[in-house]
Amino acid sequence: MKLASLGPRGTFSEVAAKKWSSKAELLFLDDMESVARAVDEGISDEGIVPIENSVEGPVGLVMDLLLELRSPIVGEVIAPVKQCLMSRGGMDNIKVIVSHPQALGQCRHYIREHFPNAEVRSTGSTSHAARLAQEFPEMAAIGCSESAARYGLKVLKEGIQDYPANHTRFIVLGKNRPAPTGHDKTSLAVYLDRDRPGALYEFLGEFARRSINMTRIESRPSKKVLGDYWFFIDVEGHADDKVLKGAISALRDKRTELKVLGSYRRADAV
Repeated sequence: MKLASLGPRGTFSEVAAKKWSSKAELLFLDDMESVARAVDEGISDEGIVPIENSVEGPVGLVMDLLLELRSPIVGEVIAPVKQCLMSRGGMDNIKVIVSHPQALGQCRHYIREHFPNAEVRSTGSTSHAARLAQEFPEMAAIGCSESAARYGLKVLKEGIQDYPANHTRFIVLGKNRPAPTGHDKTSLAVYLDRDRPGALYEFLGEFARRSINMTRIESRPSKKVLGDYWFFIDVEGHADDKVLKGAISALRDKRTELKVLGSYRRADAV
């Protein structure tokens, strides 16, 4: 089985991919959009992408892509994220710090406190940052320790993320929705008529009346007009469960657009 992941090797995505499947053949792609589309395009059997971080919040690009993709979410992985500062040189030589925007955001306070004069640059992935840092002793990368070992860098400081309890939730996109397990989660995207008062209240009420636990809600601009949104909602249960099936059916009867993004086994909290 081929599993697409953000490359090159040495990313937190690779760590999550190996946690999801130790036997899959990993296919490393250049950006998250390519990974997310890999199943739809027949490049891989599954693809793993980050959807939210406990510090930096949702990954907007991935959320937007979910509206376009045909492939459902078939699983999730929650991985601890321990950011490391790595370089060819030493702490006193650092003039430039590079990493993925999410990693930079997770270490914002540390960078400001310890390297207030350093130039901060964004890259496509944490491992790409490590590869760049190979070339320049005055450049440091932020990423996982696997990147340092792979690209011959020294880990100057471990655990530099601003909050110790730093976790990223990854979703796995596949070809077929898994059967119910009794320990499931369903992800939905809903577009509400913004001109109708109480639309969101009515929508959420369908879950409350059925005692369905909602675990997450996020909004994303519809990109049509200002103040117009899609809502992304995770609830406990499988779309084939009688109670949740009834809620989804009731919601489709309202003046909304609704897409079931996937039903899958919930990952245990780290």
